[in-house]
Amino acid sequence: MSEHQTATLETVDPRTPEVAAMINELDRYMIALYPAESNHLVDIEVLTRPNVRFFAAKVFDSFQGCGAIMIHGGDYAEVKRVFVSPPARGLGLGRRILEKLEQAARKEGLTVLRLETGISQPEALKMFEAFGFTRCSAFGDYPENDPYSVFMEKHI
Repeated sequence: MSEHQTATLETVDPRTPEVAAMINELDRYMIALYPAESNHLVDIEVLTRPNVRFFAAKVFDSFQGCGAIMIHGGDYAEVKRVFVSPPARGLGLGRRILEKLEQAARKEGLTVLRLETGISQPEALKMFEAFGFTRCSAFGDYPENDPYSVFMEKHI
């Protein structure tokens, strides 16, 4: 990211209209890629719960990316809703969001991050792998036999 393209990451209410629009854009993207039973989307209200830490990235004076962790007891934090708007892709925002989520998990005393993503998102898979995530088995309430799901974790 150049000096002219500074990004800030901040805790934001996901119901903020500009952020909610971004989440809706992500939903439309995911619905186009996967059948309904393979979309494990959490809605905006879930993102406001006490066990969730939600962040948005502001670039070009507008929100261009987001990500959250959902804390599952003292066991792990699940990475959810990582998204970078198309105009801001290639600026390193995805990595910055993941760094912020990892910091938030550490602050909660957690040592494992987990996520579920899909086979039709090679860029996301590459980014998660580059950030140190490795494939693992299904966790939580996810079905173990969903052919579209990829499960990953990172020990932090």
